[in-house]
Amino acid sequence: MLPEHAADVLLVSLGSTAGLRRADDELQDSLRRAGARVAIARPYPPEPLPTLMLTDLLWARAAREAAAKILEQQRLAPARAVIYSSTTAALLWKRPGAIRFDATASGNRRGRHGLWQRPLERRRLRQAPLLLPWSEGGLHEAPNVAGRDERALVLPVPVEPSGALDAKRDIAAVTYAANPRKKGLDRVLAAWRRLRAESPPASASAPEELVVAGAGADELRRAGFLAADEPGVRAVGALVPDEFRALLRRARVFVCAPRREDYGIAQLEALADGCALVTTAAPGPYAALPLARALDRRFVPDDDGGLAAALRAALDGPADDYADRALALLEPYRHAAVDRTVAEELLPRLLASAGR
Repeated sequence: MLPEHAADVLLVSLGSTAGLRRADDELQDSLRRAGARVAIARPYPPEPLPTLMLTDLLWARAAREAAAKILEQQRLAPARAVIYSSTTAALLWKRPGAIRFDATASGNRRGRHGLWQRPLERRRLRQAPLLLPWSEGGLHEAPNVAGRDERALVLPVPVEPSGALDAKRDIAAVTYAANPRKKGLDRVLAAWRRLRAESPPASASAPEELVVAGAGADELRRAGFLAADEPGVRAVGALVPDEFRALLRRARVFVCAPRREDYGIAQLEALADGCALVTTAAPGPYAALPLARALDRRFVPDDDGGLAAALRAALDGPADDYADRALALLEPYRHAAVDRTVAEELLPRLLASAGR
């Protein structure tokens, strides 16, 4: 008699960023709600290195070692299917599996930054039994995938309101800058300074403040983003998820001007928590961008030159039904919709591909 499988799914969770960790936790929970037994392989974070090529190599090796350890423990009864969270986690795999990704190395590791990653990624994407992009944009950006590949299933990261939306909005604007250059913090700060200089608030008794989350003031000053004691700007550093969402519930506007956006979890959370979203257009599979345009085109300038005017328009007040329309647009991203996709489409396809 063959031994029973140790798990239905082994999830190889890279977890190199807060967004990836959250996405993996959500997927694990959704699979379990669908009745699947899930094992998790979590690599130990390697030391940071000066180049993306070396950093990706260390993360890929760490993912391989973490997965190999679980597979060795399961050698008599291996998991029926494997999901690799990110193409980096799949690059050095020991066993083929589905690949879930927000973006690919072909999109965010251009030029010398992805010399070894891109060709190996193309091979892994060809070999994977299932492709699980976070968004349609991520799928279209993937190499060797023509249109909507029959192996592909778009699986967003779920987002929900974190609390009541009628709380006092006593913060003018919030931005997120864990990677300040990529997130365009310099562009946001330039627009904020221009706004303060040229377009004072409607009420002088209510001074406006931009709160920067994800990076501390000392770090931003050393990197040249912030001046000492800059008026109207407060950096609060890295926040745990509950603290960040509490900040969003107090903010009138979430503003960003990314140089590239691989998905935009923070922007989707801001919409869920009742913020008006002000953002520039950006390359990459930016899931929140079409939602922002549909909600109020004035808040989405084509470049950072129009960011100050977009900020002032949003601060002076979006339409009364902005938050309600945002929640309606977020329906495909909410837990109920994602859980249906996992239970009715992902899990049957995973287990069917494991049987081939």
